[in-house]
Parts: sequence; C-alpha cells; structure tokens
Amino acid sequence: MRKLTAAVCLLGAMTLPAYAAEVAVLDWRAALMNTQSAQSSLSQLEGQIGSQQREAEALGGELQQLQTRLQQEGETMSQSERESLIAELQEKGGRFEQLRREVLQAQQASEQQFLQGAEDKLEQAVEQVLERHNIDVLVEPQGVLHSSTDLPNVTNEVTQIFDSLN
Repeated sequence: MRKLTAAVCLLGAMTLPAYAAEVAVLDWRAALMNTQSAQSSLSQLEGQIGSQQREAEALGGELQQLQTRLQQEGETMSQSERESLIAELQEKGGRFEQLRREVLQAQQASEQQFLQGAEDKLEQAVEQVLERHNIDVLVEPQGVLHSSTDLPNVTNEVTQIFDSLN
C-alpha cells in the first residue's frame, strides 16, 4: 500500500508542473514613473508650469486669508469695505481657477505625450522580462486578491530594461 501511495504521489508531482503557471506581479505605473524618461518629462513639465503653480499656491493662501477676514470681520465692516473684499475674493478666485485649469491641462497633455512615447518601450521591456523568467501570467498588485506564496515582483526590472532601451 505504501508503494502505491508513493507512486500516486510521485505521479501527481510529475504532472503538477505541467499545469502550474509562472505568475508575477508588475506595477506598470510605478515601473514607468521610475524611469529616467518619466523623471525628465516631470522636470520639463515643472519648468513649463512651475511659475503658474507657485502663483496658484500664493493665490490660494491669499484667498484663505481673505475668506477668514470676511468671516471674522464681515459683520463689523462697512458695506463698501465688504463689497470691496468680496470683489477681491471673486477676482482672485477667478484667477486661481484659471491657473488651476491651465496647470491641470498641461499635466494631462504632458502625461498623454509621455505615455504615447513610452508605450512601445514598455511593451518591449515587459516582453523581455516575461521571456527571461518564463512568466505565463502577469498581474497588477491591486489585482491579487490572495496568494499563498509571495509572487515575484518584476516592476524594478521592467524599469531597468525600459531605461536601457534606446
């Protein structure tokens, strides 16, 4: 009986690898954002919109102060002072919203341009990692509900290969 059990276990162990799949985890967003190309793109974007961001931050602080002043002193202000303060709030609020929209549009355009340019290189890097490690299934970290073992994370390797591609 022991020999039969041992034979069945051995047979099962021999057939198991045929059904097992190599599974790994890839956070492709992190892999892309850690590349030299992404860092360069972010620096370039900062150069384009840095002054607008600083102006928006300063305006945000001013708006906060004006709002606080209106709440605390609004009741005791003269009608003309209150109207002047409200007009200033509206003017600065409008400029703040305009800057916020411009910065957001520039960020989205830069991101879209970067992703379009990086797509082929990312695919090449992923293919190289898949082949190198004989990976059958690649999942995102957020897509793993449960794993009884730690799955290999190939994110850093994809970033390194991406950076090495011309």
